[in-house]
Amino acid sequence: MLDAEVRRTLEQLGKRIQDLRVSLDIDQLQEEIEKLEQEMMQQGFWDNVEHSQKVNQRLSNLKDRVAAFNALLTYQQDLEVMWELCQEEQDPLLDEELLTELAKLSKGVEETELEVLLSGPYDRGDAILSLHPGAGGTESQDWAQMLFRMYNRYCEKHNFKVELLDLLPGDEAGIKSATIQVSGPNAYGYLSCEKGVHRLVRISPFDAAGRRHTSFASVEVLPVVEDEVEVNIRPEDLKIDTYRSGGAGGQHVNKTDSAVRITHLPTGIVVACQNERSQTYNRAAAMKLLQAKLIDLELRKKEEELASLRGDHKEIAWGSQIRSYVFHPYSLVKDHRTGEETGNVQAVMDGDIDRFIAAFLKYKAGSAN
Repeated sequence: MLDAEVRRTLEQLGKRIQDLRVSLDIDQLQEEIEKLEQEMMQQGFWDNVEHSQKVNQRLSNLKDRVAAFNALLTYQQDLEVMWELCQEEQDPLLDEELLTELAKLSKGVEETELEVLLSGPYDRGDAILSLHPGAGGTESQDWAQMLFRMYNRYCEKHNFKVELLDLLPGDEAGIKSATIQVSGPNAYGYLSCEKGVHRLVRISPFDAAGRRHTSFASVEVLPVVEDEVEVNIRPEDLKIDTYRSGGAGGQHVNKTDSAVRITHLPTGIVVACQNERSQTYNRAAAMKLLQAKLIDLELRKKEEELASLRGDHKEIAWGSQIRSYVFHPYSLVKDHRTGEETGNVQAVMDGDIDRFIAAFLKYKAGSAN
């Protein structure tokens, strides 16, 4: 028979789910769903294609959020019944099944609680992630490529779609820069927790003497901005250059000037895209990246203004080191903002970074209160 601790866990999960009803404001969401459904039934609603698509998308998102909550509630209620059955049957196999399902419910509740913490205007949308090695040549370029792999593995684990926008290989190994677009629910909200400088300590594979090296790489995360968001980009403020895409050589090197570089003259922001597709595609992708950078610039200005009002002197800059990855003389990955750490370096490099993202979201929410 299962002990009282399991019963308490089930009760605690039930309470957390009821708290989520309040946090998610499920009743208000349900009211909005009903209003949108009534609007969609009005005559002539579908005549305005752009508006109808926005309403339909909003309705779909609201229904998904309510359905996810209801699924958790139903799951918890089913496990309550299963608990009662375990008390009657006293079957070890049934007890084991309940423990397994209880762990799944706990994970689902925790994931939903994290989603509640995503309160930014772009948190629930897609993201553009860029990697840049610090000083150190091949050593840092190799580290940037290791991080590039880590984020691709993270996206695979979460079923996010990844599209390569720009990749500049290193001279000997690694990468000089890389930019990807990540599409999926809450992609920006989660990946924005990774902004900053990442530090690696290891025995260098490029040092014949086997000495220990420290390398740095920066991670930049920008929101993908929907077309309807107003961003004032004047054509006369842009300098647009085309050039041939770089690569490792061979038949896949682009023989035409399909790569695009755009310079925003007022801010000095430079973006580039050299995907293997057409110049038209690369230009559109580069404009999307520029739009995201301009939005991010405004967001950082607001953050700095708020920090000034609060008397918070924490620097918001490229050089703010957020996490260290130590491969030698011991194994440790530690986030300097939250204190979250793990000795399983290999799992982290294989994309298991959820613990760091969760810890930072909770830390940020606590700092805001």
